[in-house]
Amino acid sequence: MKDTFNIIILLLGTIFTTCQVAFAQTSDGHKAVLVIHGGAGSITHENLSDDRQQAYAEAMEEALLVGYEIIAGGGASLDAVVAAVMVMEDSPLFNSARGAVLTSTGTVELDASIMDGATLDAGAAAAIKHVRNPISLARAVMEQSDHVLLMGDGAEAFAEEVGLEMVTNEYFRTERRVRQYESYKEQQNEGAEETGDAGVFGEPDYYGTVGAAALDSEGNLAAATSTGGTSFKRWGRVGDSPIIGAGTYADNATCAISATGTGEYFIRGVLAYRISALMQYAGLSLREAASSVVHGTLTELGGDGGVIGLDANGNVTMTFNTEGMFRGYVDGAGNTYVAMFNR
Repeated sequence: MKDTFNIIILLLGTIFTTCQVAFAQTSDGHKAVLVIHGGAGSITHENLSDDRQQAYAEAMEEALLVGYEIIAGGGASLDAVVAAVMVMEDSPLFNSARGAVLTSTGTVELDASIMDGATLDAGAAAAIKHVRNPISLARAVMEQSDHVLLMGDGAEAFAEEVGLEMVTNEYFRTERRVRQYESYKEQQNEGAEETGDAGVFGEPDYYGTVGAAALDSEGNLAAATSTGGTSFKRWGRVGDSPIIGAGTYADNATCAISATGTGEYFIRGVLAYRISALMQYAGLSLREAASSVVHGTLTELGGDGGVIGLDANGNVTMTFNTEGMFRGYVDGAGNTYVAMFNR
């Protein structure tokens, strides 16, 4: 644990399931706040050993520290969310870049997106196989192309053109994920019912999508999301993470949101944008809007998962309808909090 941060691993995470927190202000009067997630699902004390809990806590602490140092020093929220997400993309713990789940053909296909709340500019990449950090490609699409979403071979050709780091697909395949894949394939061959990401045999059932939302000292919001998708998915499947308005959304007038869960339902409900719309048109607070969407719309559609978000005043939401969600935030005073469980 780093001396500059006081980590509290909140095993009784219900008090942070949906929350609003008053944050200290930076010297220029604006609040600098960062919130992250590392996936939601069957995250329980029984499913996660003490060692694994510690590993996840330390990985989230690192992501928070790296991202928060940027905005605490006057940097941009866009830079902060990219930096935080890249830490989690490089960790084998999460279903994002290195450590991502495998498709039905045994490969890794990655999706990511980013949105700037100040301008409503956005960028995304889908079905990526060779870019080390897909979130960096999403940002490049936003800032160095005329498009919002690039996918597959075209996206990777663009990544090479702008000088992003390329790797073999094998780089993303960890021993843990290969074991999951082989177990899943064996079960499917024996006729087990396919259940998507909730059917990762021999492991806790959870979505390891990662995301971040930040508010910088200029009052600008940004959000970013990165994922490997669902376990044993059909190759070519694209979920909500690279879909602006579904898995990612940011608008300075309302909020910045990153989602994790059953992507098809987030797409159908346009859930990230729905939170913003409820704030803008129905006058709901961030907490109220997130709760309405996650515990209302998402649940009614039959999906599960959660969201993290910030509003323009630095209020935080970490809302989910599953047994747990890897999540954390840093307040304006530099205090760091992480949580995993719903009980």
